[in-house]
Amino acid sequence: MPEFKGEKFAVRIQAARLYTLPVEARTPYHFGQYVLREVDCLRVAMVVERVDGACFTGWGETPLSVGWAWPGGDFMERLAAMKRLVNALAKDLVSFGRSGHAFEVGHAYQEERFHTLREKEGVPYLAGLVCLSAFDLALYDAYGKSCDKPIFETLGRDYLKADLSGYLQGKEAASNPFAGKFPTDYLKRPADALLPAWHAVGGGDPLDSDELKGTEPDDEYPVLLKDWIVRDGLDCLKIKLSGQNFTHDYERICKIGRIANETGVKWLCTDFNSTVREVSFVTELLDQLAREEPQTYEKILYVEQPFFYEMDESPKDVHAVSERKPLYMDESAHDWKLVREGFARGWTGVALKTCKTLTSALLMLCWAREHKMGIMVQDLTNPMLAQITHAQLAAHAGTVMGLETNSMQFYPTASASEERVHPGLFQRRGGRLDLSTVSGPGFGYRLDEIDRQLPGPDAVYSA
Repeated sequence: MPEFKGEKFAVRIQAARLYTLPVEARTPYHFGQYVLREVDCLRVAMVVERVDGACFTGWGETPLSVGWAWPGGDFMERLAAMKRLVNALAKDLVSFGRSGHAFEVGHAYQEERFHTLREKEGVPYLAGLVCLSAFDLALYDAYGKSCDKPIFETLGRDYLKADLSGYLQGKEAASNPFAGKFPTDYLKRPADALLPAWHAVGGGDPLDSDELKGTEPDDEYPVLLKDWIVRDGLDCLKIKLSGQNFTHDYERICKIGRIANETGVKWLCTDFNSTVREVSFVTELLDQLAREEPQTYEKILYVEQPFFYEMDESPKDVHAVSERKPLYMDESAHDWKLVREGFARGWTGVALKTCKTLTSALLMLCWAREHKMGIMVQDLTNPMLAQITHAQLAAHAGTVMGLETNSMQFYPTASASEERVHPGLFQRRGGRLDLSTVSGPGFGYRLDEIDRQLPGPDAVYSA
């Protein structure tokens, strides 16, 4: 067996510290059946030990967005359940004992222990991934530091013990297309330094002065859609829709389409956040747009997640939609096996999110790329460190068009400390994000330059 360079960098989790960073929204963000007004961000510091005894600390962060990950029911009860799972994961991870690359350890943990633990705590798959993701990201950051390399440079044969054939299957199990291939074979090299930025038009966002209610904030940031477009030089708008009221959704697309046409916006996408029950709702909406608003119809780059997201509970054939426009999975894409299932039913692309763990995102990306599916990277209204990892995934993924990024809309001051070091990641200028300030090992946060004062840890767990 060949000696892999990565074996000398194998790490084992030794400790984890948990922090809660609450964030309040400047304006409410309406999506699906939920309104985001505040969110608790989970920040994790993870200590790993390398095989030679050297220790490194990595950091990861994810908003615990209950309304997106676990919609319906009692919000506070579900948030409490997710926080219980967070603590259970921390305790379990430091006792896991597996060593290797972050990709190897992260995958092994999800396969062997994650599902048992989240089911014990009564948390569904997607919400469980959100809880796990900050730990997963912190592990990758720590591993990159152990190698003194940016983490996306460690995803090839020099650092991983085995190729992707042991993780993924193609269409024919007997002829695995992933044999001899590693994640780096599916990543964009060099990564993008500038990324087109998608602005989220929330379901309650005022489009023009006629929609103002008089309760909007009076500060330095825009309120109306046209003012956002002009200030940030936006080219791409993501339209949040109800999925329930055909007339409302059609008229909102048309109104936003007219604003887009007037301001030179090039691209639109429609996002239903799993609220649509019948395929005909989407096909009829698209057909009417094609007939009556052809300029707006042509701007629609893709349609995102119209249908209920548990694939095994909603076995829809969606070819009728994807024959009209590319159709992207988001909430239904928990892992690569569900992407494979969606592909068979007519989904043509997948929206990746770091909040589903970087490990799962990488496996979904590789499977989707091998099968010629489109790739996007979508937001969870990520502030602070969560924005940095989110943008780096997009830069390396080779998306069809940049990334969604909206924390600067809904909580623009929450990332002030990080913005002073990485202004291009927390401001959209010329319709782009600029990643040029990211540098160094792991995720290149440059934490020693960020002046954020953390509260005391909520909990500390050690092996």
